[in-house]
Amino acid sequence: MTLEERVQRLEDNRAIRDLKARYLRACDTKDPGTVADCLLADARIRYEGFPPFDNRDDFVAVYRQFGCVAGIFDIHHAANGVIHFESADRATGQWALTFHNINLTNRTTTQFGIEYDDLYIRQDGRWWIAETASRKKSALVQSVDEEGLVRVVSLGESDKPFGED
Repeated sequence: MTLEERVQRLEDNRAIRDLKARYLRACDTKDPGTVADCLLADARIRYEGFPPFDNRDDFVAVYRQFGCVAGIFDIHHAANGVIHFESADRATGQWALTFHNINLTNRTTTQFGIEYDDLYIRQDGRWWIAETASRKKSALVQSVDEEGLVRVVSLGESDKPFGED
C-alpha cells in the first residue's frame, strides 16, 4: 500500500467514525433530517425489537413517530468501533453501544447493551450507512413511581442468535 493509499485509508476510517457519531447524535437530538442524511436511500436496517426496513424513509418515519416525541430522552454511546475495509469504497464496522432512555410518559428508564454490525459504502464522494443491524446483549428496564422509587421491571440478556429477527 502506498503512502497516499495509507493516508486515504486513515481519512476514510475517520470519516466512517464521524458518520456513525453523527448518526447517533442525530438520534439523541431528535433530528430526523440528519438521521436520513446518514443512510443510503435503500439502506437495510435490522434493529432487534423493530420491524425490518429496506429504505431510510420508512425507518425515519417510525423514528419520528416513536423517538421524536416530548418526554423521551435518549443517549446512544458507541465505543470499541472496529472498521474493516473490503475495498476502497466498501467497509464494515462493529460497535458496542450503551443505550439509555428516559420515558416520562411511562415513567421508565431503560438501558441496553447493544452490538452493531454496519456496512458502509462510499457513494457520490462520501460515506453512507448502507446496512445496519443491532442485537441487544443486555437489558435493564426500571419503573419510577410518583415518589421517585425505582423498581426493576426487566433484567437480563438477549438469547437470540445474532441476525435472527
